[in-house]
Amino acid sequence: MATAPEKPVMVVGVDESSHSFYALQWTLEHFFLPSDSDHRFKLVVVHAKPAPSSVLGLVGPGASDVIPIVEADLKKTADRVVEKAKKLCSRKSVEVLEGDARNVMCEAVETHHASVLVVGSHGYGTLKRVVLGSVSDYCTHNAQCSVMIVKRPKTKQ
Repeated sequence: MATAPEKPVMVVGVDESSHSFYALQWTLEHFFLPSDSDHRFKLVVVHAKPAPSSVLGLVGPGASDVIPIVEADLKKTADRVVEKAKKLCSRKSVEVLEGDARNVMCEAVETHHASVLVVGSHGYGTLKRVVLGSVSDYCTHNAQCSVMIVKRPKTKQ
């Protein structure tokens, strides 16, 4: 008896921003319709939780007192993100991986042998992208799969 081939994997990266949840919602609406019980892709939602030391930057005297507080705050944020993601996409895998979002997304692609990585766009201008870095830009150049960047439509004022 032949087994059905495994579905290709789609990884969606989420953080606490509305942009990433827009990308998740858009992905669900376009690839995972509730009326379609046999989806083309397996969905894995990934949240990158930064390490406390990366949030604190340079660690100096007294850092050992602050690290547990920062770790607790990062855990609360991760819990909120995961809970919100699970509400949007029940019965789907939601993972929290620790590390820089750029690296975490590329590692998740490799771990799950993903065919597609979906990330949201914060819509930063050139200067902010240079200063803050761009997860989507990094992933387009380093992920070992196709990368889809979902941009929130601009609202007319």
